[in-house]
Amino acid sequence: MPVPHPLPPLNREFITHFGEMGSRWGINRTVGQIYALLYISSAPINADEIAQALDFSRSNVSMGLKELQAWRLVRLRHLPSDRREYFEAPEDVWEIFRVLAEERRRREVEPTLSMLRSALLQEPGSEAEEHAQARMREMHDLIDRLMTWFDDVQKLSPETAQQLMGMGAKVTRVLELKDRLIGRTPRPANAAKPPDRNAA
Repeated sequence: MPVPHPLPPLNREFITHFGEMGSRWGINRTVGQIYALLYISSAPINADEIAQALDFSRSNVSMGLKELQAWRLVRLRHLPSDRREYFEAPEDVWEIFRVLAEERRRREVEPTLSMLRSALLQEPGSEAEEHAQARMREMHDLIDRLMTWFDDVQKLSPETAQQLMGMGAKVTRVLELKDRLIGRTPRPANAAKPPDRNAA
């Protein structure tokens, strides 16, 4: 089915929002809008259709598609008896999230971990460096634990991952209900006990 032109208001609203949010996610407005169009498209579309639907130049569309391919967020398709290249976004939202998270980890998290490991191997030459190194170790350990958790989650099937997230929400609600019923936070184990009113 060809891309409608002009785009319906609901489609345009979604695409415009993605473009505005793009800069916050590390991509420019053009790339964000191209991806949004591919995501809601009912069939693979080619670069000319994208340019017409979004009123972008053909060169801007080509650069945007190359960036999305580098992020592994779009797939290239060829249709029978058509020499043009068509593009589509993965249908599985969990797969999109997984790929995006992997790419952000490779581009942003792993360089930070590498820098922290290098800093922790150095011999501190002053109290200020010792303090800074201790803080860096805390950051390194937290990020490392989060990445280990992320690796474990990546191995789960989409169904299992969704069930796990649902369980997290249920556990949170149970804990909130418990706190409301008790009316206060639990007393620490080493806190002094209240006096026994029945004592002589």
